[in-house]
Amino acid sequence: MPDDRPLPPISPWWTPSLHADRRPVLLARNRIETAIRNYLAHHDFIMVDPPGLQRSPGNEAHLHAFSTQMIGEDGAEATRYLHTSPEFSMKKLLAAGERRIASLGHVWRNRERSARHHPEFTMLEWYRVAEPYETVMEDCISMIRIAAETAGGTLLRHNGREADPFIAPERISVAEAFMRHAGIDLLATVDDAEALAAQMRHAGLAVPAEYNWSYLFTLLLTERIEPALGNERVTILDRYPASEAALARKAADDPRVAERFEIYACGVELANGFGELIDAAEQRRRLTLEMDEKARLYGERYPLDDDFLAALAIMPEASGIALGFDRLVMLATGASRIDQVIWVPVAE
Repeated sequence: MPDDRPLPPISPWWTPSLHADRRPVLLARNRIETAIRNYLAHHDFIMVDPPGLQRSPGNEAHLHAFSTQMIGEDGAEATRYLHTSPEFSMKKLLAAGERRIASLGHVWRNRERSARHHPEFTMLEWYRVAEPYETVMEDCISMIRIAAETAGGTLLRHNGREADPFIAPERISVAEAFMRHAGIDLLATVDDAEALAAQMRHAGLAVPAEYNWSYLFTLLLTERIEPALGNERVTILDRYPASEAALARKAADDPRVAERFEIYACGVELANGFGELIDAAEQRRRLTLEMDEKARLYGERYPLDDDFLAALAIMPEASGIALGFDRLVMLATGASRIDQVIWVPVAE
């Protein structure tokens, strides 16, 4: 006869026995943080500390922010948001004259909680002025190797998969990855949803009843491409379609794609980098389109940061990248869930 008794509740993370199990990983996290800060200092990065509270949390259609009311001494209220990235603040610092900066701090994203997502997490973000985006790729690979070494291993591990960060990484374009892993000639369909849907059907892939090009692209990326990346070695997924890279400049040799890349290991996205767009008018146009799409899908939009757009007009050429620090620790220590590597997880 089946046992229908309810399962006992899971003990909270602060239970001494559970904390004792978690503590070695948390101490490894601290060592990795120290090692990465040393790397940044050695390469002449200045650590900056952007505020979390912002007029705009960021303007990507599928990122959701936490909002609050800031009350002045006169009692007047103004909506403010916890940032989803320190990007806007850091680019203002580049406009102000800084040339090589980094930030390691908390960011917040609503509607995100899973084995790989946490509503409050730690992001490492850094920028180099007048240097190509390949340089921040190299930074990131170096930091991934540092994390693996510091954790006491040679491999990154997650859910039974392994990647050796000391092997030269695979660098593949998004178009190449779509052809290899989904049988899709992506660039032949750019911004043509019907053409992409037709290729998906020809490849035997299901097409949802309602879609646009961006939705189909994201569906294929998450279901067919990402799981195939970062096996045995780290993968750099490069040259995103320009319409999927709102903050990146277009590639000089092909305006259909942009200088945007992501870095994967064990099927997990670790970092997202750009050759930065510094055309303020074009940036305003792209962010407005992102908010139009957000309003269509979710019935809300976030304000644009006009100070950021004004600063962008005087910002020098730069490259930048954001790395999910908790995810890096998770893979370096072999943890199965992101909350296992966070000292105090956000309460459910």
